[in-house]
Amino acid sequence: TVAHQVPLSKGFSRQEYWSGLPFPSPGDLPNPGTESTSPALAGGFFTTEPPEVAVAEFHKKIKEAFEVFDHESNNTVDVREVGTIIRSLGCCPSEGELHDLIAEVEEEEPTGYIRFEKFLPVMTEVLLERRYRPIPEDILLRAFEVLDPAKRGFLSKDELIKYMTEEGEPFSQEEMEEMLSAAIDPESNSIHYKDYITMMVIDEN
Repeated sequence: TVAHQVPLSKGFSRQEYWSGLPFPSPGDLPNPGTESTSPALAGGFFTTEPPEVAVAEFHKKIKEAFEVFDHESNNTVDVREVGTIIRSLGCCPSEGELHDLIAEVEEEEPTGYIRFEKFLPVMTEVLLERRYRPIPEDILLRAFEVLDPAKRGFLSKDELIKYMTEEGEPFSQEEMEEMLSAAIDPESNSIHYKDYITMMVIDEN
């Protein structure tokens, strides 16, 4: 099952929080699942249409997403909104990958704003190449199970904080607090990760 995530507030996606953790790649896991070969991913933004039709469709989607944050209607957006725009188009870059993308579209002398004319070709290429695709749900589950060798079905809050701050790409304080508020069951003070995965993804039918 290929899934894409329900966005959190402030532009973070629940699934993207896990992109920096030391999860094994699918090939490193026992009996890795077969990812759906359907190209209709990310809310339909990936397509099998001829290239020129696909590009025109991508341009339309990118423009619509960009305009939501173009508050001055001058074909620019605040650089801090770029991650939200990219994720709204069905892509799930890590923070490091997002920084690299922003570097591609920023001016030589950064102004704090991104121009549509620079954003459009870079984002079109990302969509055409199907980069930063969401992680399939079964891979997410096996990744959590790697962090839970006792197969309890949950991680404690302390364990989760440890993975978030000591392993992989470190989380900011804001990211960690938002992740914990969404993931931790207040009664047990733990994350029941099967329920959490179900909550944070939407199955593509």
